[in-house]
Amino acid sequence: MSETKQLAIGRLRTSIDHAGRLLTVLAGVAFWGWLVTRWLYDWTLARWGIGPGAGESFVPAEPFASAAASVEGTASSLGPLGVPIGWLAGLLDGMALAADIAPALATGAWYTVVLTAVSLTFGFCIAVPVAVLRVYGGPFRWVALAYTELIRGTPLLAQLFVLYYGLPLAVWLNDVDVIGRGFIPEYAFWIAIIGFTINGSAYQSEYIRGALETVDEGQLTAARALGLSKLEGIRYVMLPQTFRYAIPAWTNELVYLIKYSSLAGFVTVPELYYRASRIASSTFEYTPIFTLLALVYLGLVLSATNLMGRLERRVAVPGIGQVDGRKQEREE
Repeated sequence: MSETKQLAIGRLRTSIDHAGRLLTVLAGVAFWGWLVTRWLYDWTLARWGIGPGAGESFVPAEPFASAAASVEGTASSLGPLGVPIGWLAGLLDGMALAADIAPALATGAWYTVVLTAVSLTFGFCIAVPVAVLRVYGGPFRWVALAYTELIRGTPLLAQLFVLYYGLPLAVWLNDVDVIGRGFIPEYAFWIAIIGFTINGSAYQSEYIRGALETVDEGQLTAARALGLSKLEGIRYVMLPQTFRYAIPAWTNELVYLIKYSSLAGFVTVPELYYRASRIASSTFEYTPIFTLLALVYLGLVLSATNLMGRLERRVAVPGIGQVDGRKQEREE
């Protein structure tokens, strides 16, 4: 292949890559602009009686529904030739449905985002000491091993049911005066956070343990030789590198929590899946509603993976396992 043709192909790839990034940014801005605007409105202006009201759509569904009925009538009159027009009618129907249920999906997405973020953060705080015990805990490593194997070996839904129905947590939380008042969610949400935190901590500890074992143990020996204690060597030398190596695995855990937050709906948490399921069961429009639900989940997952990818590139050790370097190696 001539050098000129290679340069042309390279420019084409660069143009396509830039266009793809631009479309991704625009889609992300539109998606999060809708969510944040909806949340802020429901918390502020809707409470003051400004606008359509809390839970009401910004865009009325009636124009889309009327247009869909008109287009569908035209498609029926054309017989087989009206099939493409019928697809347009279906699209307009979907837009009408999206405008109608968008407020409920946005509210459910808020519960999903908060549940995922809080559980991931609290789980991380538990996972770090558990992972350190697994690697450097001596006889206590068996305690950490028992914890991780017990949690990872039982279904998340079963764990949520035990916390919600089998333990008196619901009674204790329900007795707290602030629970369920104002911006404070109901007790089921807090039980879901506890369940997801415990479950996520076991998986995160394994990710951190795997990354911790990839760091050369000679660095800990060198830290001890410089006068640091074993705990200080782990904290200041081993863990900073470990966290960098564990980011791809954390991305997987974040995506896992976003998707499996739908299980919280089985203990009456009004998250994304729970709200969509309630709407579908009352309207019997399961396919379009769950298609819209899948799009919202896809937006959350893609946003999370993009965020974690940027974080990985930001904190990567220069010359060691960088994302850009691995990409260049694959292209070569």
